[in-house]
Amino acid sequence: MRGLLFYIQLICTCSFAQVSDSASVSLHLSKIVKDFPNRNFQNQKSLNGCAIYIYDEFARYADSAYYQEFDADKQTYKNVIASFGPQDAQRIIVGAHYDVCGNQDGADDNASGIVGLLELARLLQNQKLSKRIDLVAYSLEEPPFFRSEKMGSYIHAKSLKDENIDVYGMICLEMIGYFSDEKKSQKYPLGLLKMFYGGKGDYITLVKKMSSGKMAKHFKRKFNKKPLIKTKNFTAPAKLTGIDFSDHLNYWLFDYSAVMVTNTGFYRNPNYHEKTDKIETLNLVKMAKVINQVHKALIVISI
Repeated sequence: MRGLLFYIQLICTCSFAQVSDSASVSLHLSKIVKDFPNRNFQNQKSLNGCAIYIYDEFARYADSAYYQEFDADKQTYKNVIASFGPQDAQRIIVGAHYDVCGNQDGADDNASGIVGLLELARLLQNQKLSKRIDLVAYSLEEPPFFRSEKMGSYIHAKSLKDENIDVYGMICLEMIGYFSDEKKSQKYPLGLLKMFYGGKGDYITLVKKMSSGKMAKHFKRKFNKKPLIKTKNFTAPAKLTGIDFSDHLNYWLFDYSAVMVTNTGFYRNPNYHEKTDKIETLNLVKMAKVINQVHKALIVISI
């Protein structure tokens, strides 16, 4: 009976939910890239403008929205947080960074991940949850702050640990918009991996480390159930180059279960950290499917 009630609740929760599509994805991408160019640590105006845009969108749909401010090199930066579900319940974090490396659009890296958060906020509105979901947009993921205690995700993860928050786990959205059907478009940290994963960059990847924890395994299992987009899974030692190249690394640092959803970044996208990282290089239809699949799996592990 308990199992039957669970599936009835899941059907009622999801049946009438809106979905992400390429049109809504395009609107957010265009706003972020055109109105807030060069969102790097030296461009406070653009970073703050983007943070306000994210906050305003979060506030439209979330139970609560707020900034988490922190200082780095005598400047103040902001994480932007939206909360859904019971405020005192076990927590799931879904995060992405909104800063870029240098002077560039950063359409894939990582406006795509931020659009994922904005779309998830809309899709999560008024859904019945037993866990609390926090969507977190981070500043200062990129160099020169990467792997430092000044990363926005380090600040956030440490605050959870300091406040003894019950965290189920973290999902990182890192570059989810670039895909290619061309042969030899996909590279790997180890050449032999091509034998198992193929040479076309036409899939989304779930990346987790060995002994990744309960949430990462749970999310992976649900994400892979009747996926809306071609999906591959990559589990490796945390020391393998690239496996921790985003904000999830700081949740691993504090022993939280975490997984990264990614198109594999520089192993596929030739525009990584270049001025050519523009909207027109992205596949918005596939990007929307990634967001919908994240939402689908997130709901299942949250009710």
